[in-house]
Amino acid sequence: MKRLAALLVVLLAGILPAATRADQPGAHPRYLHALSDLRAARAHIERPGGNVAVKWDERTAVAEIDAAIRDIKQAAIDDGKDLNDHPPVDAKLEWNGRLHRALDLLRAAHNDVKEEESNDFAHGLRRRVLKHIDQAAHFVEQGIANAK
Repeated sequence: MKRLAALLVVLLAGILPAATRADQPGAHPRYLHALSDLRAARAHIERPGGNVAVKWDERTAVAEIDAAIRDIKQAAIDDGKDLNDHPPVDAKLEWNGRLHRALDLLRAAHNDVKEEESNDFAHGLRRRVLKHIDQAAHFVEQGIANAK
């Protein structure tokens, strides 16, 4: 009986910590959410054969988003998804609506990265990611102004 009780204590000691961890989010959940938002924003901005008047802004905004994604992944915060893994873009949204949605997603990504506290980003990487996101948002705002 004592052996059974001891075995039960050992089993519970091994199971309880694992069960407790199951309710905790993974490492850097805000950065992972920011990655998702950045990919979705990229999908809203990128369009084949875009308007010549705003095509440069589109490419520059996409380049800034790609740089932000690359910097987040450089800190080993990677969900393993590619750039095309994002929620589908609403086909009914007109170009101006897509740009507004992309801007909302960029702002959400900015807030996620800004709020997360992590030693991995202490050496300026977080600051660079925020700069890329803000630059992309600036170009999207220019695209919105051009689309009017």
